[in-house]
Amino acid sequence: MKSLIIFFITILSSLGLRAQDLSSARQELDNALLQKEHFADIKRKKIAGYRNEITPGLDLKEEYRINEQLYEQYRKFYLDSAIYYINRNISIGNTLNNGYYRDRSSIQLANLYSSKGNFLESQSLLDGVTITKQPNDLKALYYEFYSQFYEHYTTNNPSEHYAKQIEVYRDSLLQVLSPDSNKYKINLAQQLMYKKEYSKARELLEKMENSSTVKDPDYAMYVYLLGDIYMREDKQEEGVRYYCLAAVTDIENGIRDHGAIQNLAIYYYYQGKIDLAYKYAQSALADAVACNVKFRTLMMSEFYSIINASYQEKENAAKSTLRTYLTLISILSFFLILAVVYVYSQMRRISKVKEELLVSGERQKDLNMNLKTANEQLKVFNSQLHESNRVKEEYIAQFFDICSSYIAKLDDYRKKLNKKAMNKQFDELSKILKSSSVTNEELHELYERFDTIFINLYPNFVSEFNDMLLPEEKIELKPGELLNAELRIFALERLGISDAVKIASFLRYSLSTIYNYRTKVRNKVAISREEFDERLKTIG
Repeated sequence: MKSLIIFFITILSSLGLRAQDLSSARQELDNALLQKEHFADIKRKKIAGYRNEITPGLDLKEEYRINEQLYEQYRKFYLDSAIYYINRNISIGNTLNNGYYRDRSSIQLANLYSSKGNFLESQSLLDGVTITKQPNDLKALYYEFYSQFYEHYTTNNPSEHYAKQIEVYRDSLLQVLSPDSNKYKINLAQQLMYKKEYSKARELLEKMENSSTVKDPDYAMYVYLLGDIYMREDKQEEGVRYYCLAAVTDIENGIRDHGAIQNLAIYYYYQGKIDLAYKYAQSALADAVACNVKFRTLMMSEFYSIINASYQEKENAAKSTLRTYLTLISILSFFLILAVVYVYSQMRRISKVKEELLVSGERQKDLNMNLKTANEQLKVFNSQLHESNRVKEEYIAQFFDICSSYIAKLDDYRKKLNKKAMNKQFDELSKILKSSSVTNEELHELYERFDTIFINLYPNFVSEFNDMLLPEEKIELKPGELLNAELRIFALERLGISDAVKIASFLRYSLSTIYNYRTKVRNKVAISREEFDERLKTIG
């Protein structure tokens, strides 16, 4: 028994620590977002230091080296500047007639173009490099950026073919990288994730995470991939925590081309936490636009518009609720003032009555009789009010029961869709969204409830309705039916809903169908149409 208690305490402690870790990671991300411009300034100062090294008369090879450093600083900070310095290196390669410089810079430029969304130019540059005779470091760069080319392309153009191409080039990349290098281990982990060997990938990434520092640029990639793994394993708290760590590392390193904060925005949107989704989506879109990363900008701008609409709707609802509360408070204050005035006047009146009672005993007897009558009337009113409240409570409870049931079903349906979306089961998600089975089931249940409630209110409706029809035209219900489509139309009319548009909307029929049903039944009546309409209103 003691060991069992210790086990449960350990489990609860670990859950508490995990929740605390998540809260701490999110707080750290919020702090980093507040200082984002500060970290960007640090990046700009570092870039300015490299740019100051380029002086007139500088040796071209030395300029090539500095330009590469500027390219590394700019490639995930401001793409257009990175393109400028790589184009400069291509010119240096041509001036020096150095094929290695030319090919290396062309491959780097191709990667920048694919990030910017210029896929045709990017592929043309990559295909223009003859890679078979190049040294391993150039092959590695070529295979890495060709794999990234397909990653960028499939972000907004999902395709299994292109996903396989990513892995084809990643496999070639692994052949030329040193197994001890971080790049090899990162790509190996991604390959394992593609094969759904999550435990192996997680073990490899956790080793790299433990052996690196938070400021290490590769650290962001380790924890981002760990976040992906935990999300795919449906361990969402851990996934969110690792996404937060990746986003913080990118912000502190002045990286604007990052996916972690985008994933957080999408996750919190589907969790219904619109404020968090809006804040992270706004930051992610601002970074993508500032960096000019078109493939991320396109993806986030579409999603941001959805989040923004939900956020504005929530804000408007909050303002509307506040206005409603203020109006109610004003009304209540007004009635409170009236009540105080009324109580004061009643007190004066009672005081006056007491004085009159002291003067005349007979008058006191009359007042007692009046008071008794008033009390009896009050009892009647209280009894009526009690009955009215009882009826209201019964129907309100029935209304809330229906609403609660539909809300629960909608929430289950939302969770089901969310799970499919988070697992990227887009084909299944599309099938579910295209299917009308859920709507049909709910409509069937709604009509059954309507029939039950209506027949409880008017138990003789069907027999009295048939009494108005010709003997051979009487409506016969199937076993288990309370009402059919024809009776349901006239049931709604009995409730006072005579608008054909509303009836068609409720029963999900066309207007022509409603008119046809009405005409068909009215042609079967044994009395005049005017008398039929009048008797319909008095059934029950």
